[in-house]
Amino acid sequence: MTNPSPAGTRQRVTLIPGDSTGPEVCRAALRLVAATGVDIAWEEAACGSAAFAATGTPLPQATLDAIRDTRIALKGKLDTEVGAGYESPNVQLRKALGLFAAVRPIKSQPGIKSRYEGVDFTIVRECTEDVYAGIEHQVVPGVVQSIKITTRTACEKIVRRAFVVALREGRGKVTLVHKANIMKKADGLFLSVGNEIAAEFPQIAFDAIIADNACMQLVKRPNQFGVLVAQNLFGDLLSDLGAGLVGGISNVWGTLENDSDIVVFESIHGVAKHLEGRGIANPLPFIRAASALVRHLGLVSAADRIDLSVASALESGVRPIDLGGTATTEGFIDAAIARLG
Repeated sequence: MTNPSPAGTRQRVTLIPGDSTGPEVCRAALRLVAATGVDIAWEEAACGSAAFAATGTPLPQATLDAIRDTRIALKGKLDTEVGAGYESPNVQLRKALGLFAAVRPIKSQPGIKSRYEGVDFTIVRECTEDVYAGIEHQVVPGVVQSIKITTRTACEKIVRRAFVVALREGRGKVTLVHKANIMKKADGLFLSVGNEIAAEFPQIAFDAIIADNACMQLVKRPNQFGVLVAQNLFGDLLSDLGAGLVGGISNVWGTLENDSDIVVFESIHGVAKHLEGRGIANPLPFIRAASALVRHLGLVSAADRIDLSVASALESGVRPIDLGGTATTEGFIDAAIARLG
């Protein structure tokens, strides 16, 4: 991952506010970040539906060049029409920058009630191939074939990254999620590579679990896992299942990582067109991602202050509307800033 800038150097970060309510929650969250006094140069770049309307592409070359230059980005949710339209700009971004690993911490957050307490594990998802490669064609009218792509190279990279994540987070076990009992060649390759790579990390325990059983085990005993590594589709499903364990999508964030130290912090939330312009969208998803980015830059005290101020606001009853409260987007930020302390 990207190394923090030397002391006294202003950190440049590419900023992609996102679609729908993304720009609103982005502005709000960055107001909280700024209130800590950190010195970050946010360099905004276009991506998503607005970029498509203006340039004819949802992912302009200038945006890719900007991320390659700064090596670090903060990204909001990007909209993709279901069943039609352009290829997902999220998928395009991953392919263009080789962002093969989506890392999703799943962790209980203070002030948020959920079915479980003390949940703390991480999902590492391969995000360049599998069925998300987007290779589809119509065989005959009424019959469509979607092709699942699995390569040894991608399997090796994602499993090795899972062990690297386990080491940097101090976790003792990596669990590989697969369906090799059915997809014996594709998932069989993934499982075989997992066993091979595990031998390189004898200090980390390794096991494997069939995907449907993984879902059940996560619901029964989520704390039995340290790092879960999966291919694209299963990793996507498990990531949202994990969010449900800790109170919802508001409480998780993610990073996209490659082998050349580019890292993109993602705000994880839906596209809520019915909330656009109303000032009531929940800013927590963007705050979570922004705080994680600030921490990654080595500004640990500022990140701690952000996290504690958010927890204090939530615990005192100041909550966004979708969490059962009455706080507006900016109202929640005002409450958090008042508690920075």
